[in-house]
Amino acid sequence: MTNQALPAEIDVKSVKQLLDQGEAFTLLDVREPDEIATAAIEGTLRIPMQQIPTRLSELEPLKNQRIVVHCHHGGRSARVQAWLQQQGFTQVQNMTGGIDAWSLEVDPSVPRY
Repeated sequence: MTNQALPAEIDVKSVKQLLDQGEAFTLLDVREPDEIATAAIEGTLRIPMQQIPTRLSELEPLKNQRIVVHCHHGGRSARVQAWLQQQGFTQVQNMTGGIDAWSLEVDPSVPRY
């Protein structure tokens, strides 16, 4: 993969396609633990939005790799995506619609809340 910047946003069906194709990327869930307990996507890295700045060292090794950030509806993850970009992460994207859209369009077994 080139280090050319990716589009800021990616839809849930495209994320599902990346997963199905075995694409190497990190799916970062920035919701709170109680939300994750209600509904989650397997294999995600889970760091609540408020902890991202203090736990940036955990993401540092992924700086030049694709990261797809998601939350409930896409608001928090959009803020995290923009902030990470400002920190020099060039391959970071926001999953539009969040886990709610994932439940509606990709996997109805994931509960909506």
